[in-house]
Amino acid sequence: METSLPDSPTKTGSLWKGKAKDVTSAQDEFGDLNPIITYRHLLSQNLGVRDPLRVVALCDSDAFYAACEMVRLGVDKDTPLVVLQWDSIIAVNYPARKYGISRMDKKMDALKRCPHLKIVHVATYREGETEPGYWDEVDTNTHKVSLDYYRRESLKIAAMFREMLPGCEVEKASIDEAFIDFTKPVREIILQRYPHLAQPPPDAPFGVETALPPPPPIVWDGKGAVIPVNSPPSEDSSITDGQISSSSDEPGRAEPLDKDVVSTWHDVALSIGAELMTNARDAVHTTLGYSTSAGIARNKFLAKLTASYRKPNGQSILRNASIPNYLRPMPFQKIRFLGGKLGRAFAEEYDAATVGDLLSITLDEMQTKFGESSIWVYEILRGLDRSEVKDKGSTLNKSMLASKNLPKPITNVQEGYRWIRVLAAELALRLNDARNMSPNLWPKTLVLHARKGYESSRSKQAPFPYTREVTVDIIAAAGDKLWKELVGTSTQMNVTNVQLSFTGIDFAEAGQKTIEGFFKPTSKRQRDSAELTDFNTQAEVGQPESSAGDAKEDSATDIIVSHTCTRCKKTLSLNLELSRFKDSEEQKTAIAALIMEHDDWHFAQDLVREEIPIRPIQPSASTSHKKTPKTKKRRKDPVGIERFFDRK
Repeated sequence: METSLPDSPTKTGSLWKGKAKDVTSAQDEFGDLNPIITYRHLLSQNLGVRDPLRVVALCDSDAFYAACEMVRLGVDKDTPLVVLQWDSIIAVNYPARKYGISRMDKKMDALKRCPHLKIVHVATYREGETEPGYWDEVDTNTHKVSLDYYRRESLKIAAMFREMLPGCEVEKASIDEAFIDFTKPVREIILQRYPHLAQPPPDAPFGVETALPPPPPIVWDGKGAVIPVNSPPSEDSSITDGQISSSSDEPGRAEPLDKDVVSTWHDVALSIGAELMTNARDAVHTTLGYSTSAGIARNKFLAKLTASYRKPNGQSILRNASIPNYLRPMPFQKIRFLGGKLGRAFAEEYDAATVGDLLSITLDEMQTKFGESSIWVYEILRGLDRSEVKDKGSTLNKSMLASKNLPKPITNVQEGYRWIRVLAAELALRLNDARNMSPNLWPKTLVLHARKGYESSRSKQAPFPYTREVTVDIIAAAGDKLWKELVGTSTQMNVTNVQLSFTGIDFAEAGQKTIEGFFKPTSKRQRDSAELTDFNTQAEVGQPESSAGDAKEDSATDIIVSHTCTRCKKTLSLNLELSRFKDSEEQKTAIAALIMEHDDWHFAQDLVREEIPIRPIQPSASTSHKKTPKTKKRRKDPVGIERFFDRK
C-alpha cells in the first residue's frame, strides 16, 4: 500500500500545500504526486499526458559544439578546447572548465588561464566558396558563420535515439536536446516482466478499477542518480536557466536512497525508462563519440530540470515523491517564461523569490490578479506540464533562412551582390542536405530582406523555378534579380542586415518538369522508359512498299516515321537517312523530339487563349453599388498574463 508523503495530496485534496495556506481542492483533475494506479491505467493505451505511468526524458548533449569539434579533430577527451565565433567563446568543453574558463571570457583571457588551450573557430562561408570551411583567418566583414556541421551531427544523434528506442516518441527540442517519451515501451515491459498484471484477478473487488498490488523492490544501481525525497538539492548545485547543475566531481554517483519512502509503480516505470535511456546513451557514445546527460521524470518540464542535476555524462531520476522538495528552493524566475516582466510582476506582487514562496497563493487569487491564463503558472510551480512529446522528425520545415548582420553596412549596389552569393551558398547546402533525405523537396518562393539599422526591413520575393539540381549560381542569380528590384536606381544605401530565404518548401509533384523541358527536346538518356512505352503505342515505323530482294545493305533508302496528333489530327512525319539512324531506338528518339515540339506548340496556344482578357459583365443599375472598404480590425490590448509577453 502506498504511503502518504509530507505535503502530498489525499485522494480528495489538492496537489500539496504552500506556506500553511490550503490550496483550493478544485484542482483534483490535475492529478497528484501519489496516485492510485489501477489495472485500467496499466492496460489503457490512450491516456496521453494524464497517464499516471508516464515517463519522459530530456537528453542533453554535453558541451555540444565543443564535442562536435573534438570528434571532427579526433582530439583526446582530456584536451581543453573552446569554440570561438569571431571574438566570443560560444562553447567550452569540461576539461577547459576546470581552468575556470567560461563562455563569458575573451580569447586572450582564456589563454592566460590555460596556455595549452585548443581554440577552434566555427566554420564560415566566404565569397567564392560553395561550402563552409575552417580558415586560418576569419573576418566578420567578409565571412559568414556556418552551423551546418553541428546541425548534421545533431540529426545523427536524434536518428540514433529513434533507432535504439523503437516505440518511443523522440522530439528534438533544440540542436543539442531531445525529449523522449518512454511511456508506451515501459508499459509493454512491465506487462512482460509481471504477466500477472495483464488482467485483474477473479476476486478483484472493482474489476479493472482495482488498484494494482504493491510493486516489487527496485534496484536503482547503475540507472543514474536518484534525487533524494527528503532533502533539497545540495548546496554545491547552481541553477541556470531553470536547470539545477551540480559541481560535483562525481557526476555519475547516485544519491543516498530514502529508505523510509515506499516505492510505487511509477517508480518502477521510471527505473525501466532509465534502463532504456542508459542503453541509448551508451550507443550514442560508442557509435558517434558524444557524451550526453539525461533527466527522467513524469513530464517534459521536470525532465528538463532534472537533466542538469549531474553533468557531464550523468543521468538523474526524479521520483514523484521528490518533486516538492526539489522545486521549493528553486528561484522561480529561472523557470522558462517566468523570467522577464512576468517573473518580476510575481516577485513584486507577492514579495517572493522561490517556488516555495508562491505555493501559498491560491489559484483564485492568482487569476484575480493575472487573469485566467495564470493557471499555467499555478500548475508549473507544482511540477505539472500538459505538453506532449511529438516526434518532429517527419515534420516538414516550410522555410530556410540565411541571414547576416553586417558590421560594415552595405553602401553600394555591388557589395549587395557579394553578400547575396555568400547567403546563396548556405541556402544551397541546406536545401541539398534536406533533399538527400527527401529528394522531392522544393521551395516555391525565394525572398530577399534588407534592413537599415532598427528600421523595418524591405523585401522582394519571386517564385523559385524548379530545376533538377540546385546550385549556388542558380540561387545567387535569382537573389541578384531581387536585389536589383529592391534597390532600384538608388546609389546611396546603408543596409545593416541582409537575409535570403526559401519559403513554401513542399514536396514537388510527381512528374514535374524543369523549365528547360518546355523548350529543349529531351535526349535519349533523359527520357523516362514510360515515355518510350507511350511512344510505341502512338508512332508507326515502316518502310515504303518494295520487294525484299531490291534492298541493299548499304542503301540510302529513307525510313518513314509518322505520328498522328490526337488533338488536331495532323500527321507528323520525318524522313531520315538510314545512315543516320541505323537502329529503331534512335528512330524512336527522333520522332519523340518531333512529338514534344508539336506538343509545345499546343501548349503555347493554350497559354495565349488563357491570357485573353474576358470582358466583365456590366452590373445592372439595380445591382451597381460601391463596396464599402473594410476597416482594419483594431488589435485588442492584451489582458491578464498576456500583457507580460511582447507581441510580435
